[in-house]
Amino acid sequence: MRRTPAALLLGIFFVATGLLFAAKTEAATNPPRQLHQVGDHWTAWQPPASTPEGSQVHIIQRGDTLWDLASRFFGNPYLWPQIWELNRYIEDAHWIYPGDPLVVGVQVVTPEDLAALEGLGEDTENGDGGPDDGLGLMNLDRTLQAPEALGSSSDIYCTGFIGGLEEEFGYRIVGSEYDALAPNLWVGLQGGGEGIFGNVDSLRFGVAPGDIVYIDGGRAAGLVPGQIFTAVQAGEKITHPETRDVVGRHYEQLGRIRILTVQEEMAIAEVTQDACARIVVGAYLRPFEEIPVPLGCLGNRRPANFPSTWESLIDAPMIVYGDDGAFSLGADHVVFIDRGEDNEVVPGDLFTIYRKNQRGLPPVILGELAVLSVQRNTAVARIVESRYPIYVGDRLELK
Repeated sequence: MRRTPAALLLGIFFVATGLLFAAKTEAATNPPRQLHQVGDHWTAWQPPASTPEGSQVHIIQRGDTLWDLASRFFGNPYLWPQIWELNRYIEDAHWIYPGDPLVVGVQVVTPEDLAALEGLGEDTENGDGGPDDGLGLMNLDRTLQAPEALGSSSDIYCTGFIGGLEEEFGYRIVGSEYDALAPNLWVGLQGGGEGIFGNVDSLRFGVAPGDIVYIDGGRAAGLVPGQIFTAVQAGEKITHPETRDVVGRHYEQLGRIRILTVQEEMAIAEVTQDACARIVVGAYLRPFEEIPVPLGCLGNRRPANFPSTWESLIDAPMIVYGDDGAFSLGADHVVFIDRGEDNEVVPGDLFTIYRKNQRGLPPVILGELAVLSVQRNTAVARIVESRYPIYVGDRLELK
């Protein structure tokens, strides 16, 4: 059916007025170009036809931002990524559209519901996971809490990831402005002027926020001003604590750089304020990807007198590495596990941590961890609760 000029003008009006910034960020992305009509409004996304039962839903109004909505519903505008995490149909968090639905929380159980459940968990003789063994109440408690952040942005952006042994990154930092600021101490001497820490003539080892660095790619390699990259340094090889098979290599994320200007074969960039550690010349670069901190309800931990059987944990996920190579771990430590998106692990998943006991005795419940981000076969997680020290090699069970 052909549209009339009036309908086209009306559509253009809704498109022009429907775009909203999702959050107050330093620089907005370009708006999506492909818009379509859903019901009585225009949007770039594919909003769900229905929302999960019991969820609290807000219909986006003209003037809304995720920043303001996080302040209204969570009491903190900096938690706007939590709303994005609950509404992953929004592909770019910078743009939301009036008329689209937003899940902004979960509905809590009423006092009447709790009264009906009174006495649940009192019978501890039955350990079969039935309605009277306490496990039902443990899971119910998760529905009584408001979602909370399961970690922080630094847990995600400053801990790195486990990748292949020889990852390909495309670009590399090949120098900094400090390499030109010191006198040349090697004039007239034979041999090179490089040491194990970089150029010996450099005024500083490593660069900090605001410093200028040079990239080994330019216009010909597809770089453009404004692009943001994460500086990555290859670390140690990770082997599985049980099988001794190679899991991959740990790559430390040092911080971010922003491309300022590009030449044909070279680019000039600046270290941003999001640095995690000193960025070194020689670091690799990968495109920065914004990852929201997952939202979840921790609830009660699994009762110590109702552990799973060791047989059910034989092929269970396992902690394979602690951040910074830490061996003894506890609450708030970031760890890496040997399961990822290929194993249907997603950010926000909660796991109970176990350790094998003496022969014939049930495994010991150590604590819990929450998944923050995932790779193909591994994931980054944060220990949210620990009863005892936790070690690389401890087992996990999905909560």
